[in-house]
Amino acid sequence: MSVDLELDCRGQRCPMPVIELGRRIEDVDVGQTVGVVTEDVAARHDVPAWCRMRRQEWVGEDAADDGVPRFVVRRLA
Repeated sequence: MSVDLELDCRGQRCPMPVIELGRRIEDVDVGQTVGVVTEDVAARHDVPAWCRMRRQEWVGEDAADDGVPRFVVRRLA
């Protein structure tokens, strides 16, 4: 899956990856995607919850080139 913006949040613990996502989501246009790369297992729940609260689309999870989980969000507004 390709993304329009990838945030390297490796080594960060939640809530930092979600805070970074909130800070950077407006760096992409509506309809584009942001990938949050983090090995923090809490992101698996926190990123979809953030999408529900912020009314953004949770696209899903895949992996970065090095195998670290990547959580993908589409900007809706």
